[in-house]
Amino acid sequence: MTKLNQIEIDRVIEMAWEDRTPFEAIKFQFGLTEKNVIDLMRREMKSKSFAHWRKRVQGRKTKHFKLRDDSVNRFKCSRQRSTGNKISKRN
Repeated sequence: MTKLNQIEIDRVIEMAWEDRTPFEAIKFQFGLTEKNVIDLMRREMKSKSFAHWRKRVQGRKTKHFKLRDDSVNRFKCSRQRSTGNKISKRN
């Protein structure tokens, strides 16, 4: 698994919680497979929070690019600026 700093770990967790962000986007930006993301979430979150996240994500079509409806053609919020940065900027 890729060595991530705390800011990158926070961003991966944020992306994993987002409904519209597929695991493929996390792999593209951070090099983490779905299994790596699950392991990271299990390690970084409280067990109850992890269980809630797993229940929420399992079977969710928007988290898997191949299962998405064709009308969903992006993996970020329409209000998010495209800066080319790997991680979001914090204010």
